[in-house]
Amino acid sequence: MNSDDKYKINLIGKNQDDLRIISAYLQDSIVTVKDIVFLKQNRTFVMIVNRFMWEDAEKIDSRKNKRIRCAVKFEEVIKVESININQKNKNKPMECLAIECSASNDQTYKTMIFFAGNGIIALISETIEIVLQDLGKSWSTKHIPRHKI
Repeated sequence: MNSDDKYKINLIGKNQDDLRIISAYLQDSIVTVKDIVFLKQNRTFVMIVNRFMWEDAEKIDSRKNKRIRCAVKFEEVIKVESININQKNKNKPMECLAIECSASNDQTYKTMIFFAGNGIIALISETIEIVLQDLGKSWSTKHIPRHKI
């Protein structure tokens, strides 16, 4: 195992509390439309994002901000909708802000992925089943995301 491997994040989310943790890890991730797919037959929605490694940025001894490729997979997805997402511009970077989930009266869940610029992807699923897995090696980035409070 190389030293980069021990810092990789691998999470499974099965409920709304788990999803809040996954949302925090995905805050400020960058994704393009070409790196998002809904495999309808498999009922699987996947995004490959460039995740900002907040867990490294928080370390006092850390001098470098890093990003890492990260797969985010949602299972048992019945339907996907988007608002304010230009699906024709496949290379435009979108910044993930948060993910929230709510239960519906019809025994389904609605998971909303919020992006900067009022973009939203809504997933309707039968369960909450999300896997977040870092891929490959991280790289240094000069830019650290900043938010107005």
